[in-house]
Amino acid sequence: MTTKIMILNGPNLNFLGIREPHIYGSTTLKEIEVSCEALAKYLGIEISFHQSNLEGELVNWIQSAHGTADAIIMNPAAYSFTSIALIDALKIFEGPKIEVHISNIHARDELHRHSITSSASTAVICGLGPYGYLAAMLAVVQRLGKLPDTVPASLHGLKA
Repeated sequence: MTTKIMILNGPNLNFLGIREPHIYGSTTLKEIEVSCEALAKYLGIEISFHQSNLEGELVNWIQSAHGTADAIIMNPAAYSFTSIALIDALKIFEGPKIEVHISNIHARDELHRHSITSSASTAVICGLGPYGYLAAMLAVVQRLGKLPDTVPASLHGLKA
């Protein structure tokens, strides 16, 4: 059975590449999606990639993942700091839930430092830029038992 990961993106992420490039960089959400699709193909998994500016739509996608997806990767964006509805929906989902932030929210202004949705997440990745999505995909695949916890001994002596 193929591993299925739902990747969700919250408000204003459709303006990545334009919106505050000094914080979020110049990579667009479409470019992130293409990178995620390429990694999914390499890993032999399936992804569904969504973005919405509407909290209720994100809740509906999380609920639809119950029974249809093995894991959720989510960048809740501004809803990270405000949404009890997302927390409650995420608590229903039993698989791994990785929260991703492009910027290091802990180094940002006071409004952007404390994600309440992290309380319903398995793990949080922040500050890696767009690569955070790929790191989250690898973490999910490892959590689902499809990658080892450590580097195999056969690779220990390899040099770059």
